[in-house]
Amino acid sequence: MTPRPVRHVTVVGAGLAGLTAAITAAEGGARVTLYEAHRTPGGRARTAEHQYRTNEGPHALYCCGPHWSWLAARGLLGPMASLPAREGARFRFHRDGALRRTPPLGLLRLARRSPERAPVDVDFATWAGAEVGPAAARAAAHYSGVALFHHDPGSLSARFVQERLHRSAALPPEARYPRGGWGRVVERMAVRARELGVRLETGVRVDTLPGTADGPVVVATSLAAARRLLDDPSLTWESGRTALLDLALRTREGDPFVVSDLDAPGWLERFTAQDPTLAPAGRQLLQGQFPVGPGESRDRGLARAERLLDLGFPGWRDRTVWRRDALATGRTGAVDRPGTTWRDRPAIDRGDGVFLAGDAVAAPGVLAEVAFTSGREAALLALGALDAPAGRGTRHPALRTP
Repeated sequence: MTPRPVRHVTVVGAGLAGLTAAITAAEGGARVTLYEAHRTPGGRARTAEHQYRTNEGPHALYCCGPHWSWLAARGLLGPMASLPAREGARFRFHRDGALRRTPPLGLLRLARRSPERAPVDVDFATWAGAEVGPAAARAAAHYSGVALFHHDPGSLSARFVQERLHRSAALPPEARYPRGGWGRVVERMAVRARELGVRLETGVRVDTLPGTADGPVVVATSLAAARRLLDDPSLTWESGRTALLDLALRTREGDPFVVSDLDAPGWLERFTAQDPTLAPAGRQLLQGQFPVGPGESRDRGLARAERLLDLGFPGWRDRTVWRRDALATGRTGAVDRPGTTWRDRPAIDRGDGVFLAGDAVAAPGVLAEVAFTSGREAALLALGALDAPAGRGTRHPALRTP
């Protein structure tokens, strides 16, 4: 009797997409090898290992999305923090040069509307302006920047922006925060992968696409890295450019929880409000993101951040005990222009047993949900390819939702 061939899947990249793909493939009975160039898994979900536990920019996990349900079903969520009620009263909005306690009424009205009401082929500024007026539409576009990392949200597809506005402004809030940072979720996922028999090889940079004779390959990297690895110039999609700021201050009672810039896209959040373990006692950790346009420098975004700090955090310069900043270019997920949806992004199935996953590919969801959904779909397609007769592929129906 001829022994059944070993069912093997290779995954390149151990961020959220790659870990999801590896776990899904292993749960499906495949032998999985997962390669990661960094010494630790996690990708952009990695949490810095020092006294200030920062993520790469402000991160939150939305509790109404498929990523949350998948993690919960496997016991991978772990302790989660939600915002204390008293901190919710410390939400501030920068509008017309001043800090205010409430946003424009038109923004609140717009945020309640279902994304399905927004057209795909019209820009958000035009559609929202007709719905609530230009001023409220502009404020809504800038508020949605928390989930876009883009310098001009009003120019993007109305459907795309409205989904992010609707979910980021939901009441009660969808945002939850893994205690200890996103790295804790990554650690639990890595443990789960190893328990399933996944061979996780860290510190290994893959410069040549593994051959598919040993089974399907899931490339779960940035689009830029996938473009080089697959030698495929078509693997491009628009993303944002964002100045990132991490700031540790000596604690002062009464500081805002969030300052949302409605005069331009920008966001400052005091993450120790919900999770004091992110900084030593007597210190508070702020993280912010301030998108900049093509040709604009990181300093342009940081100057806007400092103006908000001057308004919301009195004496912040004298209270600063640690600071770090960076510019994230093409590392904040896909954005969709009018006339396009997630279906128009680079396809997951690249043919010949190669599948693509990440936060800028053809999968639905908000922020990290795109990486999760594409990772799961890529693994299911890889499993289908293993089970298909020679020369025939299979397609899983998971992404047929609108």
